[in-house]
Amino acid sequence: MTPDDGPIFLAGLDRSGIGLLGELLEAHPNIAITRRTNFWSFYYERFGDLSRPENLDRCLDAMLKYERIRVLDPERERLHTEFLEGEQTYIRLFALLQEHNAERLGKPRWGDKSLNSERYAHVILDAYPTAKMIHIVRDPRDRYASQLTHRGVGRGRVGAGAAMWLWSARLGERNQHRYPDRYRVVRYESLVSDPVEVFSKILEFVGEEYVPGLVRGDDDATDETPVEEDLQSARLIGTTSIGRFRAALPARDVAFLQAMLRPVAERFGYRNVRVEMSRSNWVRFVVRDAPVNLARMVAWRAGMAARERLGRRPSARRMAL
Repeated sequence: MTPDDGPIFLAGLDRSGIGLLGELLEAHPNIAITRRTNFWSFYYERFGDLSRPENLDRCLDAMLKYERIRVLDPERERLHTEFLEGEQTYIRLFALLQEHNAERLGKPRWGDKSLNSERYAHVILDAYPTAKMIHIVRDPRDRYASQLTHRGVGRGRVGAGAAMWLWSARLGERNQHRYPDRYRVVRYESLVSDPVEVFSKILEFVGEEYVPGLVRGDDDATDETPVEEDLQSARLIGTTSIGRFRAALPARDVAFLQAMLRPVAERFGYRNVRVEMSRSNWVRFVVRDAPVNLARMVAWRAGMAARERLGRRPSARRMAL
């Protein structure tokens, strides 16, 4: 691989636009993007030395039971055979899986869209010297409002939402500083406000040419552009979701997010807004809400550290019977 045709990794939190960016890249004729293989979280270095046959078998068994890997239609015997012909590492095993999928789709280049890849940027970019990573970040208030609306937020609520965003954003800053030519942070708001311009710059960053018709509204598209190439997800590109927190979030949640995240959020261009609350709600916020949610932030951080130390596994509903 040359520096301009290495793998592409997407990073960021759910409800931040990582799905939209993945589908835009997947629509490019040269790029195959896999969805949430979670290789780094679930499998990397979890089965010991893969040069030992029993460890390789256990790793392959576990990977091929995972729904998001099975959808790539992997051929176990081919994976096994080709793996034994070269360097027997997790890095190469994952690359083989991706290369086979890209070959099946008739595309010369592969990429992966897995949440929280920013956590493994140093491993990924050191392992694949020609790789590029794109980290998409969204206004933490809008991201939390979207999460609240679509998936619920569980016991951690806004405290966990704040801790999660802060963790990801700081990693993005650190990674971009460490790998200035290979790691790029992109704001969701910029992508949806000017999709053709911003996506063209993303393609330039990864060394690909822009193809007319990838983004709906592209003036370069012609009547001859096939409907299939007019990306389905591009129908959703718009700015209506920017600032949705103003109507979707309780004022106390907005106040907490702004109080906890302001310095980092402002570095990404997310400015605080005036929060209107009655005196009784301000008292409630200061006396009860803020301390409880601060404790939830601390609990989320501790839980993340424990999960990374002990290892994570796919949910049961994602495992093949």
